[in-house]
Amino acid sequence: MTGPVISVKEMSTGYAGQPVVHGLSFEVMPGEVLCLLGPNGAGKTTTMLALAGELPLLGGEVEFAGVKPRAPLYKRARNGMSYVTEERSVFKGMTLRDNLRIGGVNPKEAVELFPELGRRMGVRGGLLSGGEQQMLTLARALCRKPRLLLADELSLGLAPLVVDRLLAAVRQAADERGTAVIMVEQHAHKALKYTDHAIVMRRGRVGLDLTGEQARTRIGEVEQAYLTSVGGDVKAGEVDLAAERASRPADNNSSA
Repeated sequence: MTGPVISVKEMSTGYAGQPVVHGLSFEVMPGEVLCLLGPNGAGKTTTMLALAGELPLLGGEVEFAGVKPRAPLYKRARNGMSYVTEERSVFKGMTLRDNLRIGGVNPKEAVELFPELGRRMGVRGGLLSGGEQQMLTLARALCRKPRLLLADELSLGLAPLVVDRLLAAVRQAADERGTAVIMVEQHAHKALKYTDHAIVMRRGRVGLDLTGEQARTRIGEVEQAYLTSVGGDVKAGEVDLAAERASRPADNNSSA
């Protein structure tokens, strides 16, 4: 595939007919990782829900693998879209092995991606740590070799070493399999290490649109965009980057 995996043109979306995201446009090519950044309330998760077909478009269009923009997630999944969130979709009463099998994934492939899971195959999902649950969830998505991975805050509440493992696996899928990735991350500094393209959203619109290299070298400007774009919509302490900083001392006590 030589063209974009997904193309978003002047997309507007929201809730109950009221737009939250306005005129958003971007493309993601095979093997490219796009990171959506911004304060809470900027429209990042709303964007992801619309791309997954969980919210209606109020304007513009989304083109993915020939699937109509308003097709539901299950139809998009058949065409190679996977959606991973911070909710860790795990069957708690089933073993890790069975969680993989029910998703059509060979456990051996999951262990190749995350060797840590090998010794935990017989453990029930509800007894896995938060990090192990998210490795399971991400392995189940990536081992199906999607054309497009949507990853919304997959590192939320996890220890820094686990976050690096998850983001490295995402980058590996992009580099080795040509998977296109759109991710929302609270750990901006970490996410930008693995990113080709970064968009900072402000009140549902594009505030900054940078290459990964530009975002890494202009991190101060990216930080400032978090802090100055919120206006009256976001209260003190509700900025993703501020939340990341506040969580750093406690990260060692997070789920691993």
